[in-house]
Amino acid sequence: MLQNIRDNSQGWIAKTIVGVIVALMAFTGFDAIVNSASNSKNAADVNGEKITQDTLSRAVDMQRRQYIQQFGKDFDVSMLDDKLLRESALNALIERNLLLQGAKDSGMAFSQAALDQLILGMPLFQQDGKFDAARFDQVIRQEGFTRMQFRERLEQDVLVSQLQAGLVGSSFLTDAELSAFVRLDKQTRDFATLTLKADTGAVQLQDEELKKFYEEHADQFMSPEQVVLDYVELKKEAFFDRVEIKDDELQELYQKEIAGLAEQRQAAHILLEVNDKLSDEQAKAKLEDVKKRLQQGEDFAALAKELSQDPGSAANGGDLGYAGPGVYDPAFEEALYSLKEGEVSAPVRSQFGWHLVKLLGVQAADVPSFDSLKDKLIADNKAPRVEQLFVEAAKALEDAAYEASDLAQPAQEQGLTVQTTAAFGREGGSEGLAANRQVIQAAFSEDLLEGGANSTAIELDPATVVVIRVKEHKKSELLPFDQVQNSIRDTLTLQRANEAVKAKGEALLVSLREGKTPVEQAEDGQSWKVVEAATRSQEGIEPVLLQALFRMPKPAEDGTPTFAGVSQGNGDYVLLRLNGVGQPQAELSEEEKSMYRRFLASRLGQQDFNAFRAELKEQADIERY
Repeated sequence: MLQNIRDNSQGWIAKTIVGVIVALMAFTGFDAIVNSASNSKNAADVNGEKITQDTLSRAVDMQRRQYIQQFGKDFDVSMLDDKLLRESALNALIERNLLLQGAKDSGMAFSQAALDQLILGMPLFQQDGKFDAARFDQVIRQEGFTRMQFRERLEQDVLVSQLQAGLVGSSFLTDAELSAFVRLDKQTRDFATLTLKADTGAVQLQDEELKKFYEEHADQFMSPEQVVLDYVELKKEAFFDRVEIKDDELQELYQKEIAGLAEQRQAAHILLEVNDKLSDEQAKAKLEDVKKRLQQGEDFAALAKELSQDPGSAANGGDLGYAGPGVYDPAFEEALYSLKEGEVSAPVRSQFGWHLVKLLGVQAADVPSFDSLKDKLIADNKAPRVEQLFVEAAKALEDAAYEASDLAQPAQEQGLTVQTTAAFGREGGSEGLAANRQVIQAAFSEDLLEGGANSTAIELDPATVVVIRVKEHKKSELLPFDQVQNSIRDTLTLQRANEAVKAKGEALLVSLREGKTPVEQAEDGQSWKVVEAATRSQEGIEPVLLQALFRMPKPAEDGTPTFAGVSQGNGDYVLLRLNGVGQPQAELSEEEKSMYRRFLASRLGQQDFNAFRAELKEQADIERY
């Protein structure tokens, strides 16, 4: 049969069919193949701008981090549907791109210089009130950003904020709108509550019911996906002992270190400026006369206060304080260093005029001993060599790990030990490798998780590099019934107790509304708890009750109260009785009106911003891959 097919395929009919197929592929299939290949690295296209898969992965990881920050480190992010998480992150990225396009179309911009100043001024990156580059790198690395990625993200945040601020700031409201809102906001309510307790002790459950709930809600009882990592850690500090420094090198470094140290000299001077009122010769001659007065016993400080034209030192008797070489004008300095303590120089010409210089005191140079500087000299001298060795070793470790099927051989080559982490999930942990975003991303990447590869070198901080490998992948699986049986029993018990008390409460509500049950006899053995003039933010009342209370219709004109019921999280059911509604009587102060106006204008502006955002999305050309 195969031979028959082969023979027939040589005929003109077969060749014609093949030709048609090739032509169709040229028009349709080739485009599809090219598009598929070009879009394999992209997640979406927003008006011609691509959102890459890498960007989406970072956004998904950031969402996981946000859930942990919001709900605490014990929150099990692995319980979230990964597909829904990616869809949510992609929607957020699409919306962000639309807003950025809207901001640019509106002519908004932020310079790189302004961005630099913004980063330098952020307290998050400061140590002792000053920007710290090492801290900056550490913080953004923990968030999964490179420097360029962080700058780009921050610039985008600023542009979106500018756009939002522009829309929010342009909103306004009328006096009538303000008055209507204030009347509602200041409204008070007189009410009473009656709590019907859920009776969990009356609930009887059979094992079959527990098993049925377990089977029908299996997705709620899945263990989190986790990994256990093997890793090798390379630290820069380990290379310090490998670098040797000879004694003669240290002595040479020591001499260089102290070469710049010199004695300090305390100078005083009397300055006469050369100008149109006092010629060069006159200034010099006048100082020569001053020098004679000094030789006759007059006080230098007194003459400086009387004659010196240096406003900075005249009031202090000409005292310039202590200074080392290189501070003064060369001619002034030469004269100063030629004097003995207490001596006064002959007139000296500098670019400032003519001086008489007096040496008030000498402080010998404070030269530290070799032993006191030895450790610093060793560290400073070793640092560049250690850095070189560390970089070379990190590269060698990465290359060895790339070629190896495990971490044993790369570790042996570098004299390292293979270590193992505790199990952790996609949300990471609070310390160690599990707290590093780059490690988490690598650990749950397809190459490591499914391909069994070693990672590239991951920089934990400027002095630490690791290479990781997935030792054990604990996939999410259904927990045994025995392990979750008690929690199911507690859940169902509370649920059944709540259903029972809710049914009882709803029946009582109907009776109260129809007047069949007297209000004061609503529940045997219990009484209504009365609250007068409650506000919308009344302390001591649960928000869920306040929310329901202010949604209730007003009592009838004859004073007949209205009723409502609310289920609480602990299973209880609360009856609400609204007795009256109070309206504000006092007029608002100008300060209060201004506060309300700002609040409402901001809220209206946010509504305008939301409408603008919706319009951008409606008019956009969006393609998801």
